[in-house]
Amino acid sequence: MDKILEALVSSSHPLTVKRAIVKKVMEAAEKEVTEEQCQALYHLTTRLILQGEDAFQRQVGLQVQEAYARYHRDEFARFFSKEFVLGLLQQGYGSLDCRDPAILDFLHSSLRLLISCPAVLELAPLLQTEVLRIICERPEPATCAKLATILTDFPQCVPREKAGVLFCQQLVRTFAYFNCPATEEQELREYVTQVTRVSVLLQGIWKAEPATLLPSLQEVFAIISSTDPSFEPSIALASLVQHIPLQMITVLIKSLTTDQNVKDASMTQALCRMIDWLSWPLANHVDTWVIALLKGLAAVQKFTILIDVTLLKIEQVVPQIVPLVKSLKNDGLPNSKTFLLQFAELVHCMMYQYSGFPDLYDSILESIKELPKPNEEKIKFFLNQSAWTSQSNSFASGLLKITGKSETGKTGLVNLGNTCYMNSIIQILFMATDFRRHVMSLHLNGSNTLMKKLQLLFAFLAHTQRAAYSPRSFLEGSRPPWFTAGSQQDCSEYLRFLLDRLHEEEKTLSAFQVTSPKPEPATTSAETLNNAASQPVADMPLHPEPVAAKGDGRTLVERMFGGRLSTAIRCLQCHSLSEKEEPFTDLSLAFCPSMSKCHGPNDEHKSSSSVGPCQGAVNGGSESSEGSVKEGAGTRMERPVVEPTLSVPDLVDYFLAPEILENENCYFCERCASLQRAEKVMQVVAAPEYLILTLLRFSYDATCHVRRKILDNVGIPLHMSLPLRQHGISVTSSSSDSPESGENLAKKLKPSQKEDGMTENRTNSESNDSDSEMLSVPYVLSSVVVHSGMSSESGHYYSYGRNVSNTDGYVAHPSSKSLESSSLSESSTASQEEMGCADHKSTDWFLFNDSRVTFTNSESLRNVTGRFPKDTAYVLIYRKQEVSGQPSNPGPVVNGSRLSGEPPLQKELMDAITKDNKLFLQEQELNARARALQATSASCSFRPNGSDDNEPPGSCGPSGGGGGGGFNTISRLVF
Repeated sequence: MDKILEALVSSSHPLTVKRAIVKKVMEAAEKEVTEEQCQALYHLTTRLILQGEDAFQRQVGLQVQEAYARYHRDEFARFFSKEFVLGLLQQGYGSLDCRDPAILDFLHSSLRLLISCPAVLELAPLLQTEVLRIICERPEPATCAKLATILTDFPQCVPREKAGVLFCQQLVRTFAYFNCPATEEQELREYVTQVTRVSVLLQGIWKAEPATLLPSLQEVFAIISSTDPSFEPSIALASLVQHIPLQMITVLIKSLTTDQNVKDASMTQALCRMIDWLSWPLANHVDTWVIALLKGLAAVQKFTILIDVTLLKIEQVVPQIVPLVKSLKNDGLPNSKTFLLQFAELVHCMMYQYSGFPDLYDSILESIKELPKPNEEKIKFFLNQSAWTSQSNSFASGLLKITGKSETGKTGLVNLGNTCYMNSIIQILFMATDFRRHVMSLHLNGSNTLMKKLQLLFAFLAHTQRAAYSPRSFLEGSRPPWFTAGSQQDCSEYLRFLLDRLHEEEKTLSAFQVTSPKPEPATTSAETLNNAASQPVADMPLHPEPVAAKGDGRTLVERMFGGRLSTAIRCLQCHSLSEKEEPFTDLSLAFCPSMSKCHGPNDEHKSSSSVGPCQGAVNGGSESSEGSVKEGAGTRMERPVVEPTLSVPDLVDYFLAPEILENENCYFCERCASLQRAEKVMQVVAAPEYLILTLLRFSYDATCHVRRKILDNVGIPLHMSLPLRQHGISVTSSSSDSPESGENLAKKLKPSQKEDGMTENRTNSESNDSDSEMLSVPYVLSSVVVHSGMSSESGHYYSYGRNVSNTDGYVAHPSSKSLESSSLSESSTASQEEMGCADHKSTDWFLFNDSRVTFTNSESLRNVTGRFPKDTAYVLIYRKQEVSGQPSNPGPVVNGSRLSGEPPLQKELMDAITKDNKLFLQEQELNARARALQATSASCSFRPNGSDDNEPPGSCGPSGGGGGGGFNTISRLVF
């Protein structure tokens, strides 16, 4: 019979003929057949099933084998022996590998033919051993699914007792290797079906053998908590969670959170992967377990883990907020609306807690602008309910952890513990293009000066492979002595101290060089550079560009940031004039007591809106007079976004406006020999290349004895002009007539109407006595430091910056007009075009937030305070532009050639960067190995006040909170 069947299936007869003959062969199975004939038929049908050339042959094999096994079961049981099954599972069949799915299909169909025979029980021990061996070999999902089908239909083949526990653990481990490379929908559906079959098998085993459940869950946790970077477990593990009894949540979570053997890094990794499981279509109850685990960790005060998970996953959460809000709005369901309101409140709490990320929050704020916003009191209540306090003393480098170099190509700075004040200043100095180029062109080989440290830091910011560089050495060398390590400080105070240190250092070295004996006469700049490497450190010139200095002996800080301010005091009784010039490196711009008085005669259209009194301006409308939160204290957070009524030019106008000295501030006139009313006028007589403006936002409330922050929105123009008085007469100086450097300018007011005549007399007299002419010097915005915080007692600094040189923007012509500006309002485009400024790309601006660096644009800078009321501009740097007919500051000189681009990297700097880049690669390898060994991860700090900085950013040192800088500081505090 077997010979006939074999010849038939391989013949060329029509299929109808073949099927008719096959039917006759199957009917013959009912008759008596010898043992030899049965065995021959079983071997033939097995070969047809496993190695048939086409579907017809495989179908014939199945039909004939099933017919003869039904009537001759004992003979089939002897054919399907242990030896035969073992050979199939270990060696395969013919050319078929033992892992071929066809082998398991044949095994399954054959067992079904013996379902009621004792032979199945005889095969069970063998199959229990073999399925365990197969699972330990980590088969593909298709193979596992077929095994799961066999074991589901034949539970007696499932391993028992200890072998059963081991089988479940290995099956869970195999689950972790279930990868799905499929891209087509049908393939994806098939993959999900395979995963479901295996998970259902485990569910059945857990119900039948409860002792296997806990070891299986322990294996799941061991897999998802692995910190081995070379292994990422499959998300298919999420399908197992739905089969874990919910009543076990309490016991399991308590066991996990109190187990001392579970490392923080492992728990963090496990929780992160469970959060990733939420995207799996079969992830039922995963959210329940995630929430339970979060609550369990909070209950045992393992806040460090919660903080780490938040920092790791926030970048995945934030981009989903806008789509979620849109989905809930379009849902139309009542519960969706309720959830949306609650969700919006949580989003506002997040933005309040983690301030200083306008690039991330702008689109979010736009999506929820129509929803009610909680007031500050309610936000603080929410946050205090859920405040986490880290048990670690280490500090987070920022809200978001950077794992790779920013797409901007820029390098961030690691926060070393409330050092955002330093990081923001370093970044804006680095973005001062011409200053950076001069610093990088200095030859300071072997020097240990602060300028050398700054040069090295700039080199690393430009060329390191690290996403964020740690400026620890520069911090130790540049921190003012009165700054407490680890405490928040005032960034403007730090900037003034840094520039003064660099200035004094260069002056000292230059003086030492002049007094030292020189074997040769003065050399040219090229010779100086060529001989720099052979000079002793003390004899080395700090800057190699005497041509740029024009022989006036000015330091690099003076040439880049130094200006001169003339202070003239005219007695209103005898009209005698006393004038004195002082250098400055920044102008400190106070807010006038009444904003309506800050506008010049050309700004009357801006002052039509109602303006609060002085106290309201000082408090910013959000702080209560008693320093505590009262009813309605949060209304400041709910004010609509409006265009700023003040602008930087307004504050400059106010700074330079005449001041009447009277009452307790009367001026002692030598000519009158008595105290007299006088008028004080300040004028800029030398404009710096980089104009640093500090907005005095931190004030002291003498009534409440607390420090407050002025939260007024100030318009920041991309272009502005600074009125400069050109020298036409000699400047007289009288030490007895000079104003006090610490004079209180909050009492300075515009001349009243009754003084108009006197003021006009002063103007006429001055015009007769002076041949000086006013010139408008154009400036373009280079960078801005933003302070984020609701008061001066807490906050965080971040900065905006772009590369601007003295030829960027436009070239202006001399003008005697007063200060002009193009505001950043929506109607300013035409003004900018009139000034010759080409539109900048959206990637021209960068946002520096400690380790995080992102692209941004001027629109974000313009709207930052309007959108986020506690984020206010604090320190601004403007770059002077070329004026036709006026000399400009040239670029650095290297080897006798003037550079217009970045100077070449010096060998010493290049060696240091190369060494650190190699070290960085080694660190990456060591970190990978450490994660593989489940080393404890470094913890981050968290503070309930919502920033990484918790000390007053206002006046922390002897110079006050935002006073004018320079070599002779002109302090202008607001009281």
